[in-house]
This record gives sequence, C-alpha cells and structure tokens, in this order.
Amino acid sequence: MHLDPRLSFLSGPSVMAQLMRDKDWSDSAVGPPQEWPQALRSVVNLLLGSAFPMFVAWGPQLAQLYNDAYLEIMGAKHPGGLGRPLLENWAEIRQDVGPLAEQAMQGHSRYLENLPLRMRRGRGEGEEDTWFTFSYSPVQDESGAVAGMFCACIETTRTVLAERDLRARSEWLQTLFDQAPGFAAVLRGPEHVFAQVNEAYRNLVGGRDLIGRSVADALPEVVNQGFVGWLDAVYRTGEPFIGRAVPAVISRSTGEPPYEAFIDFMYQPLRDAAGRVDGIFVQGHDVTEQHRSREALRQADRQKDEFLATLAHELRNPLAPIRSATYLLRSPAAPAEARNRATEILARQVDHMARLLDDLMDISRITQRRLVLKRERLTVAAAVESALEAGRPLLEAKRHRLQTNVVDPDACLDADPLRLTQVLSNLLNNASKYTDPGGRIAVDARQSGDSIVFTVSDTGIGLSESAIRTMFTMFAQEQTALERSEGGLGIGLALAKGLVELHGGRISASSEGPGLGSRFVVELPAAPAPVAATAASPAAASAAARPRTVLLADDNSDAAEALAELLRLEGHVVHTAAHGLQAAEMAVALRPDVIVLDIGMPGLNGYEVAQRIRAQAWGAKPLLVAATGWGQEGDRQKATAAGFDRHLTKPFDPQRLVDLVGES
Repeated sequence: MHLDPRLSFLSGPSVMAQLMRDKDWSDSAVGPPQEWPQALRSVVNLLLGSAFPMFVAWGPQLAQLYNDAYLEIMGAKHPGGLGRPLLENWAEIRQDVGPLAEQAMQGHSRYLENLPLRMRRGRGEGEEDTWFTFSYSPVQDESGAVAGMFCACIETTRTVLAERDLRARSEWLQTLFDQAPGFAAVLRGPEHVFAQVNEAYRNLVGGRDLIGRSVADALPEVVNQGFVGWLDAVYRTGEPFIGRAVPAVISRSTGEPPYEAFIDFMYQPLRDAAGRVDGIFVQGHDVTEQHRSREALRQADRQKDEFLATLAHELRNPLAPIRSATYLLRSPAAPAEARNRATEILARQVDHMARLLDDLMDISRITQRRLVLKRERLTVAAAVESALEAGRPLLEAKRHRLQTNVVDPDACLDADPLRLTQVLSNLLNNASKYTDPGGRIAVDARQSGDSIVFTVSDTGIGLSESAIRTMFTMFAQEQTALERSEGGLGIGLALAKGLVELHGGRISASSEGPGLGSRFVVELPAAPAPVAATAASPAAASAAARPRTVLLADDNSDAAEALAELLRLEGHVVHTAAHGLQAAEMAVALRPDVIVLDIGMPGLNGYEVAQRIRAQAWGAKPLLVAATGWGQEGDRQKATAAGFDRHLTKPFDPQRLVDLVGES
C-alpha cells in the first residue's frame, strides 16, 4: 500500500505510528495528520522513534499524542485517549499536572522527580498511588510561538516503594539496634572509626560524640587497656574475639573521676562483597552489678569458711583449760589451792563459751528481726559505768590508760541496758585487743541535740579504708587485726551495728590510717529523765528469802545435778527427774513451787509436761521455767503457748535460775 508523502513522519512499524495513520481524526481538535504543522510533525516523529515513555500535548486543548512506551502508563485509557485533551485523560490528577502544563505553555520548563500521583488507569474502579519522574517542556511552532508541550517521563513507583520498604526496614533495624538491651557499635576501617552506635553504648561512655571518630580518639583511656589491640587483631585475622567480665576503666565526662565497669563483649568482623574485613561489629553488656554480686558472694563464702574455722578454733580453745581443770578436780592429790584455780578456770571458760553462743544467737535474731529489746530509762552515767565494768578486766590486764569524759551524766535514753552494755563493752574490748599494752583508750559520752553520743577511741593499730567499708558486715576482720587477734568470731561489730539500729541509732568508725588509732561513734535517741525507782517492800524481801520446793527435769543428769546443788546451797528443796513422764508423775506427787523443764526429753517433751501440769486444778500455781538450747523467738512463743512462765536459753547463767526461784 502506497503511503501518503504527507504522512512520512508516521512511517515505521510502531503500534502508535500505525494507529495514528489509521485513526479517524475528524472529532479531534488537532485535525488529520496530513494537516499537522511541521513543528508537531517533528516532535511526533521524535517520540515515535524513542523507547522512552513520551507524549506531546498540542494546541489550546492540549490534545495528547504518545508513543508505544507510554502505553503501559495509559493502561485502559488507550486507545480512546489518543488525541483527547491531556487534562481529560488525567482528570483525577488535574490539580497536580494542570499547573505544570500551564507553566510549560507559558514557555517554562519543569523537571520533577518522584512526584506522587494518585491515578486511575482504568484497570479497575479504584485509584492507585504512583510516582513519576518527568519533565514538561514548551514546543514552539514555525512562528516561534508556544503551540504545545513535550513530556518525557518514567514511572518510578516500584523504585519508590522499594526504597520506602528498604528505608522502613533500615529504620526498623536501627530501632532494634538502638533498643537492644546491650551496647552495640559498628566500626569501619583499620582505625576503627565509629559508624553507628546505640543508646546503651553512648550511656556506657558518658554520652560522648563518637560518630566519625576512631576508638583511640573518642575513648583515649581504653587504648592501654587492651581493647584497641584486640580490635586490631580481629581486623587483621578476621577471627572474632569474646571477652567475659573484662574490667574497663572509663571516664564518663570531663572532670569526673574514672569508674571501673565490667563488660561481656564480642568483636565480630564485618566483610565487604569481596570477603575482606572492612569493619567490626561490637556487641556486649555491662555486667558490673552481676560481677560485683558474684564477687560479694565469693567474699561472703570466703568469710563463711574463715568464720567456721574461727568458730572451731574459739570453741576448742576453752575446751583445753576445761579439760585440764576437770583433770585437776578429779585428782585426789590436788591441793585446795589448785582446786580453787581449777574452779575459777571452769567458770571463766564456760562464761567465754556462753558469750560466743550468745553472740551467735543474737546475730541470728537480729538478722531475722526477732530480737526484742527490753527498753527502760537509764542515764548516760549508768550506761558508761556498766560498759566499763564489763570491759575493765581486759583493760587492766593490758595496763591501758583509760580516760572517761561523761559530759552529761544525767542525760537519759530509752534503751535495753543489757544490749547497750553489750554494744559499748564490745567497742571497749575491740579497742583493748588492738591497742598495745600501755596505750590510751578514751570513752566520751555527751548529749548533742536530740541524740546521746558515745565515742570510744584508742591509740591502736588503726583502720584501712577497706576495713572501714566492710567492718560492720558479718565475719569481717582486717588481716592486720587477725594477726593480733585475741579471740572472737568477727561478728562483734556486726552485732553492735544491729543492736544500735534496733535502738533507732547509728554507729560509725573512722581512722587516720593504719597505726594511727581508731574512733567509734554510737548515736542513740535521747529520752526524758528516768522516773525514780521505788524500794522493795520488806514483805517482798521476806518472800524472796523463803525456801522453795523445786523440781528439775533434764535427761542430762550432770546438768540437772549441778543446778540442783546450786539451788540446795540457797536453801531450797530440790528434786530431779530424768525424763518427761517421770517429771509429770513427780509434779503430781510433790506439787512444787517451781518446775524447771528441759524441752527435748524422751517420753514426754517439756511442752507436753507443761500442758499436763497446767491442765490440773493445782497446776496454775507453780512457776514453770523452760530450760532449753532452742532460743529463737518462735521457741519462746511455743513455750508461752504451752504454759511456761519463763524461758532460759542454755547455756544460761545459773544465777538467773537462782533469782527466778527466789522471786517465785
């Protein structure tokens, strides 16, 4: 078929060239192609020969002519859109492209990249989000006037959505990176330059600026701690490095002293596309608290072992003189003077063992918050005198110079006299133990505002800073003190602290250093002056002197007989029973004034015997005393529930029993 020479610009095999040749242009504002001006023919010929999406909009109505590559953009709007006005074809985006087309028709070119357009391509009822990069340029006719506009465009929807997805994924990964429970960083290059860090890493190093700086520049304090060397090795070898509880001395900010952290961390090499190491991923956790807790547990375990060894030593020590004294007392050839010394040795060593056990029981009660204070009003002078009386034997034995300064002797406090004496005498004994013979020990007591302040100072071995930090914990003894120790379990100061705090006070220690003495201060709340005590009536004194009938029940016959002899020396009538059933039967027959029962007896235990006695008509009268090795608060409560009036924890002072019997 012969082609009209006037349509030579539409020659070629393209779909749109064929369509333009065959189309009926009678209803189009642009007219038939044979009559198109040369400028339009030239631009149409250009776009038909291009594989890039293009269109031209011509004339006042912007009739749209496009090429094959633009067909995908037109979608179902093709072929009806060929020759129709541009803004009719794209009515749904008229507000977006209309002003741009108007500017082009006024002679201005525009270039837009990734312009979002919500288009309807006729592939369904709904609109779709699209993005395009395009340019609008004016097209002039032969006279030089703008007669149309030319557009070269490309749809970038897939690229934009892919970038958006990649960006979202990157942001998600960054969020995970930032919110990771541990610290993390990405280092690049052989200088280990920070490319990325999370918040935990910034917090670890005090919020310093890191990005773009090398480790050596940003964290100079870690250079000589091994970290940079490990990074160099990972970068050089490509082998990861793992550290466990590694100490790191870090400066959080300028002017602040460095602090020691402990970190678990991993250096993981990062490789480029060629497999070469080009960076290192740093990830880890600050395990300072866990490390310190583990160290504290190890220290506590060591202290426990030392304490058990010390306890065994302290319990064995009195056994040697007790055994020797017992041998002397058994020897018929021993003179009276030797027997008397043996008796004194027994009494002294038993008292020592009893104090050890009492300290252990008190620590247990304080730890479990079961120790009950028996408060009363007492003066500062009385408290000091009682403490000096308890501590004087050791002071005199070592010929210490004692200075006392009781500034406010009549000032009062509300305290347990026995426990306060225990605290102050403990401080005096410590001062005496660790001060050389002839040294000075001073006791100062005064009221300061609402507090009573007791101070015990000495010229002894002094204290190190580490000792001051730990000396009030269980089983803590400084090594220099251990080398000079004269006995003890290392729980005295912990016990003193617990007792002081039960009173609502506080205790502290200070020293100018080893060899320069020590100073302990106890502060307790002050109280109003005590009420004067009334003298005992003659009737009460007479009652105390009356002999009593006493029943002692204990499956340890030695213990029962020893107590019985003591009470008989006081003029009381004493009977003994070897087990619970015998005690119950003898109680019915004797109806004694006082019944002392061991708890752990065979047959019937002490609780059961007490319950049987209280269940009888005469059973309300006797004074029931529990004598047992079980001394916890719960044991006392069980004894009270069973009907006991008093509770004595073995080994108790026999005089306490003598006093109870005399007062019954």
